[in-house]
Amino acid sequence: MDAISSPIVVGHDGSAFADTALAWVLRWADVTGLSVIVARAWTLRTAPRPSTWEHGYVPPAADFEQAVRERLMADTRALVAQYGDVEVSYATPRGPAANGLLMLAEDASLVAVGPRGLGGFKGLVLGSVSEAVVRHAPCPVVVVRDSEDPARSDRVLDLDS
Repeated sequence: MDAISSPIVVGHDGSAFADTALAWVLRWADVTGLSVIVARAWTLRTAPRPSTWEHGYVPPAADFEQAVRERLMADTRALVAQYGDVEVSYATPRGPAANGLLMLAEDASLVAVGPRGLGGFKGLVLGSVSEAVVRHAPCPVVVVRDSEDPARSDRVLDLDS
């Protein structure tokens, strides 16, 4: 793919920062006519329980990936619906978030991330995933901030809700 028609990749971990980045990307895609890939990396530790989960039974990885995709689509549905003309797809790479975003960045025209996500430590202005993407992406990267100071936000990681 050439950079002119390559999609925009945006990382979305469910945080308010990710929503801000997604809103920015959707507006940009609407103006430029580019498609968007909304990505959420996962591991067995961070994935929501799939509907096939039962006590004493660990479902296959594909079931966990489907649960991640369903949660990602639910988390982003309202924002995506505001931009009906933008082509949006979803990617759920398994593994560390930075690795998944960097893999997707290989075919992207742009990668967008929030300044930090749900994990990390209070006081960080730029999270580890955002920093890794900025340092290593093979395409331009936008770190989308709003008026909230990322250094003042608390860690809010919701597992198995």
